[in-house]
Amino acid sequence: MNDHTTDQTINYAIEAKHVSKSYGDLRALNNVSLHVRTGSIYGLIGDNGAGKSTFLKLLAGHIFPTSGEIRLFGQFEEKALLRCRRQCGVMIEQPGIFPNMTVENTLEYYRIQKGIPGKEKVEEMLRLTNLTEKRKSRCRKLSLGQKQRLGLAIAMIGEPQLLILDEPINGLDPSGIIEFRRLLLRLNEERRITILLSSHILTELQQTATHFGFLSRGKLLEELSAETLANKCADYLEIAVSDPEAYAALLTRRYPDTSFQVLPDRTIQIHRCLEPEVYSSLAAQNGLAVRTLTMHQSSLEDYYMNLKNGGNETC
Repeated sequence: MNDHTTDQTINYAIEAKHVSKSYGDLRALNNVSLHVRTGSIYGLIGDNGAGKSTFLKLLAGHIFPTSGEIRLFGQFEEKALLRCRRQCGVMIEQPGIFPNMTVENTLEYYRIQKGIPGKEKVEEMLRLTNLTEKRKSRCRKLSLGQKQRLGLAIAMIGEPQLLILDEPINGLDPSGIIEFRRLLLRLNEERRITILLSSHILTELQQTATHFGFLSRGKLLEELSAETLANKCADYLEIAVSDPEAYAALLTRRYPDTSFQVLPDRTIQIHRCLEPEVYSSLAAQNGLAVRTLTMHQSSLEDYYMNLKNGGNETC
């Protein structure tokens, strides 16, 4: 089930309607309908080969769909899409940098290429991405994290309303990941830039994204907000007692607002739970033996794997 609305009052920076993309007999995307709200950070999740890069390339205009419709800022006609793509900053696969050029000259090259007036724009991008001290360094001497920040500076130089980033933190060390995350959050909060990023580092996306879409084998399995995901992935407790039916009746009477289910193996799974001692005490006070009691810490990885394997209720 997708967590979005068709309310026409909602502004979408990106809408994909039944989009498919085939390469001969290979269908890279299959009937994908996806919605990115203006002002959001949308995390696109999927294994290698799921179709993430294909979808981003479609948005950027590098390739074209076999069928279906793509809208940017509500526009879908060819000329209007071309204008909208000028409002997009794109970093797909490796940033387009020249090994022997300096950081400063690289940004100046892209400023001229994109027709951006004023050399001060280069200074602004150097400051924004914390590359001022590297301005005279040749690109080949940059660390991976610095190259990623330069790629973001290139994407940002035209003051885009939408950033499309493919695996932007791939290969970064922990400090580089934190630095890049802070930069993206700042761009979103201070400049209100909509960001669509793909990543296989799901724990990082969980700290960044406001919305999520899950791709598997070219199909969109689900999209939902971070709030909905948090509710679905709330920590839960599993308890095995000597008489599960009696314990379930006790739970219903004592804690009527508790959400729980008796699993096929007769353990009881309790969601949005209280402290574990509450449930062990309830059993002991009523003469029931507790065989096992386990708290489960859920994650975005748990949710994705469960969704991919056919379940979509909880982590």
